[in-house]
This record gives sequence, structure tokens and C-alpha cells, in this order.
Amino acid sequence: MDGKRLYVLAGFDDATERALAGIQERILEAGFTGRQTMGIPMHATLGSLPSAPEEEARLCELLREVAADTRTFPVAFNHIGVFGGGEVLFAAPDTDGALLSLKERFGREFGWTPHATLLIDDRERVLAALPIALKEFRSFAGRVAYLHLYEFFPTRHILSVGLGEAV
Repeated sequence: MDGKRLYVLAGFDDATERALAGIQERILEAGFTGRQTMGIPMHATLGSLPSAPEEEARLCELLREVAADTRTFPVAFNHIGVFGGGEVLFAAPDTDGALLSLKERFGREFGWTPHATLLIDDRERVLAALPIALKEFRSFAGRVAYLHLYEFFPTRHILSVGLGEAV
């Protein structure tokens, strides 16, 4: 469908959301706007597929199934990083068994790095924003608490379910 894709996202509890959004807000307040998608929860992408009605229905069913048999779990945000040729600035949780197991329910991918994007921009702008992220970031414990399904672009929210419960 016109190059649109479906994305499965691991969402965080309210405190983790606030911590990550706070870092991003300091970056935005400093005048960096970037190309990252705004108006959606902070997240780690678990998988992506071409958009199609039958795929969307299958993923909705899978999200509900996985959420029903997966409890919220802790993640340790211990680092920030840059990748994508220097065009993506992110905060990242450690990849542990629980996070990797959740990701693998939505497909395997070589070189997957769980991360919450803070800024996507030209390399020079990302490097200029890095000192702000370094100043604001402190290691913290968070929780994965939701699964979200979105379609991009344009952004369309399809489904959100809380882990361990039907929402």
C-alpha cells in the first residue's frame, strides 16, 4: 500500500516515558527539531512489515496474544548512542533475555538494537545536540509495559495493549 509499513513498538511505563521525553524536550528546547516522528509514545521498535489489511489483522491478534501472556518487565537504560551514519541520537536499554524474547515474537533481525529515538537529523546537528543528551541522561530503571501497532506514513495508531492485560 504505497510503501506504508506496519510497526510493532514496545512502549514504556509512565515514569520511563517521562524520563525519555524529558531528555528529548531539553534537546527540542535548545532549537533542534529533527525528522523523528513526534506525537507517539517513546518506544523500542520490535518489528516492521509492509502494510496490508490481512497483515494488520494478523498483527493485532498477535499483539493481543503476546500482551496477554507477557507481564511488564524491567529494563535498564544505561547508555545513549548514535547510529545511522551519525543521524540518529538515542537512549538505549540493555538488551536482556526478556526484551530479546519479546522482540523475537515479532521476527528475528540481525543487528537489532533496542532504542528510543531522541533526535533524527543531519550528522552535524545530531553531534551538536549530543552534549545536551550527555548532560541530561543518567542511567535509570524503566519498565516495558505496552505493545503498540502503528502504520507509517502518514502516522496512524492502530492498537495499544498493556502487557499482562487486555486494554
